[in-house]
Amino acid sequence: MPWQWREPVVLLVEDDPGDALLVEELVADSALRIRLRWVRSMTDARDALLRENPDCVLLDLNLPDAHGLEAVSQIRAHADQVAVVVLTGLAEEETGLAAVAAGAQDYLVKGRVEPDLFGRAVRYAIQRKQAERAAVALRASQLQARENARLERGLLPRPLLRGDGVEVVARYRPGRSQALLGGDFFDIVQSTEGTVHALIGDVSGHGPDEAALGVALRIAWRTLVLSGVTGAEQVARLEEILVAERARTEVFATLATLTAAPGERRARITRAGHPGMLLRTPDARVEWVEVPAGPALGVVPGRARWPVEQLHVPPGAAVVLFTDGLFEGYVGRGPERLGEQGLLRLARETAGLAPEDFVDGLIQRAEELAQQQGGLDDDVAVLHLSWN
Repeated sequence: MPWQWREPVVLLVEDDPGDALLVEELVADSALRIRLRWVRSMTDARDALLRENPDCVLLDLNLPDAHGLEAVSQIRAHADQVAVVVLTGLAEEETGLAAVAAGAQDYLVKGRVEPDLFGRAVRYAIQRKQAERAAVALRASQLQARENARLERGLLPRPLLRGDGVEVVARYRPGRSQALLGGDFFDIVQSTEGTVHALIGDVSGHGPDEAALGVALRIAWRTLVLSGVTGAEQVARLEEILVAERARTEVFATLATLTAAPGERRARITRAGHPGMLLRTPDARVEWVEVPAGPALGVVPGRARWPVEQLHVPPGAAVVLFTDGLFEGYVGRGPERLGEQGLLRLARETAGLAPEDFVDGLIQRAEELAQQQGGLDDDVAVLHLSWN
């Protein structure tokens, strides 16, 4: 609650009872209604700050256990979010100015303060501290926005396509509670001879560490593809990178890769703990496809095996890859989730739409179904892929 809507709490740190009485009289005579707490030393001030966060500290610079700017530094070290007004003697005005330079919001000279001036000084000090905190928060928000942009460029790349005949629709939707992008990632690369390579993956957890790990895995995957490393060996190398780069041993990642040579109607699929996929045929049918899979990356490092399976893709058909955030949202107000069968039902209801409308429709319908519980919690990545 903003301070002006209630009586601010002011902590007076003053060892001289006479000066403390003077401050109490200023409070009584000023128009500012405050709750004043009085302590006699820096030790007592630290204890008081542990019990309660005041709105302002009135600080004498000649305490028995702290003197001069050291007193300001100690208060800021224990309560950096609290406004500080320094109390100085008649011959210490330069010290007051130095205290402001050191982080205090204002200073008052004992014996020269009228009640109205005292009230304004305390009120303005609190307002200035609030403005400082707002400026810091704005700066942090701007830095976070720039970090989001950098992560987005790493997680959501432009497909590397070398010719016609490949149609890609890619979407990424951050979860409702995410300030940063999560660990979902995808990529498309077409080699010089025309082979199409696709990747979609999901790092467990949310936040900058997971997003950065997703970026590392995606870039490593593209490098491996361009180096000619595919299939199970490719996935094994990605697991090595995950184990080396993850911040905690419990972090893992699921992924699915697809490789299709030009003119062939069979795609090679490798799954590592990732959900199945959708196959859209030219006659507006949609099927759920789930080829045999190995475990997620990082679950049993160095001991996992990932089979490479063949998937028949008819001419004019499309494969839709996605992360589990698309079907793990709730349906209505109860505990029921959309699930794989629910997602397949939604896909079949919109099977006749164009690729972009189909993908956008799937995400929108899943979001609408989860709206009564605040929308989709998890990030959603979808990759709609077709080739000649």
